[in-house]
Amino acid sequence: MYHMTEISVKLQDSERIDDLLSHDLKIIQSDEVFSFSMDAVLLARFASVPKRGRVLDLCTGNGVVPILLTTRTQASLEGIEIQPRLADMARRSVQLNALEESITIHEGDLRELVKETGHAVYDAITVNPPYMPLNGSDLKMNTHQAMARHEIGCTLEEVIQACNRLVRNGGKVSMVHRPQRLGEIISLMREYKLEPKRIRMVHPRAHLEANMVLIEALKDGKPEVRMLPPLIVYNEEGKYCEEIMDIYYGAQHAQRTTEGGL
Repeated sequence: MYHMTEISVKLQDSERIDDLLSHDLKIIQSDEVFSFSMDAVLLARFASVPKRGRVLDLCTGNGVVPILLTTRTQASLEGIEIQPRLADMARRSVQLNALEESITIHEGDLRELVKETGHAVYDAITVNPPYMPLNGSDLKMNTHQAMARHEIGCTLEEVIQACNRLVRNGGKVSMVHRPQRLGEIISLMREYKLEPKRIRMVHPRAHLEANMVLIEALKDGKPEVRMLPPLIVYNEEGKYCEEIMDIYYGAQHAQRTTEGGL
């Protein structure tokens, strides 16, 4: 069953509208289906995006990354999501923010998108893929949660192969993932002619090991990688560190439109 909001966007019973950080943006969320996490926010800040051109977000979910990217670029933004319910949420979130002229949401399989778009048509690609290979635990979740967390709809290799096909020579691919798979990510990126250029580890606290990694690669780039300073999420008092506060709430970040991120 759908309900109408005051701005004429339909919501299903389990859905709500949340404010999206400090950018005067809103997003449709549902704990039963999908709610974005910090990894998506960090990816949207880390990724190098051109001022103009064409940018694609793979595994877009409810569209949070392309919506956030509208604060940094005038490029044409696209997202692709294989789950019809999430693609519908993403489209309604775009409508909610009156961003229809800036963002297009595709419903479909990222492995097949090249047949529709052609090869090497994007200037930059972002992706927050499922982190975990298939195992027994995915059977205990609902379909939406299982596909968001486990490699049911696509494997890591298939994601990187799609990036290779879709990004132009000299274009950039930015990904957030688990540090435990960094070796595999680098190996696959190089196999598909995506040369890692920037890597940043994200640590929940300074004394704890990283639980996220941000990595950016250049299509047909030369081997040379920069290890950026670690990003620490919480300070000793258990509050967000200053850089995280700036990412989430700093007005200066909403105005940033130059290439290069975190």
